[in-house]
Amino acid sequence: MKANVKSLGELATLKKALQRAQREAAEAEARERERLAQEAAERNLFALSVGTVQPLRKTAHAAAHRPRPRAVPRQRIKDEAAVLLESISDEFDVESLLDTDESLSFRRPDIGPEVVRKLRRGVWALQAQLDLHGLRRDEAREQLAAFLREATRGGLRCVRVIHGKGNGSPGREPVLKAKVKSWLVQKEEVIAFVQARASDGGNGALMVLLRSGTTTPRERRHAE
Repeated sequence: MKANVKSLGELATLKKALQRAQREAAEAEARERERLAQEAAERNLFALSVGTVQPLRKTAHAAAHRPRPRAVPRQRIKDEAAVLLESISDEFDVESLLDTDESLSFRRPDIGPEVVRKLRRGVWALQAQLDLHGLRRDEAREQLAAFLREATRGGLRCVRVIHGKGNGSPGREPVLKAKVKSWLVQKEEVIAFVQARASDGGNGALMVLLRSGTTTPRERRHAE
């Protein structure tokens, strides 16, 4: 009899648990229906507010063209600066290469003496000049190298380099005069130079003839 009572009690407990589970499931289902109904109502309200919605067409976007920054030839600038400093030496002995005339003129071995005479007479028109007045030795050397390089690139033949007469130098010695001659001899593009005529600067300047890239040594000797 006690076993039966116990079984009935357990059955009642299970029944209550089942009813509770069913009730909870029904409440959960009701909440879900209410949530879906609310979302549907919100969608309908949005559609009524904004009207018919058309999806945007996908369009291909062209990549924005950005100009590339201009390249800076840093290595070339460094190399040219190094050439300017190293290609001309202050220790070069020029005296033995100068002709023993009144102005100590200079000409390359493949250049005939008539070229020097023509240069002294002003046969070639002066195309550019560089004034080194007031510059320190290092500044003058660098500017001269740059000037000759640009003159050669521009196809110039005859230029004037003004080194001064030394009137403002200590002891009135023309320091740059000898240096400029030494530097010019070391530049391959220089084929001859002479002291300028009085009207062109006299002993304070040099007339310099630059090598032409279109003539051979033989042509330069006989035709220039």
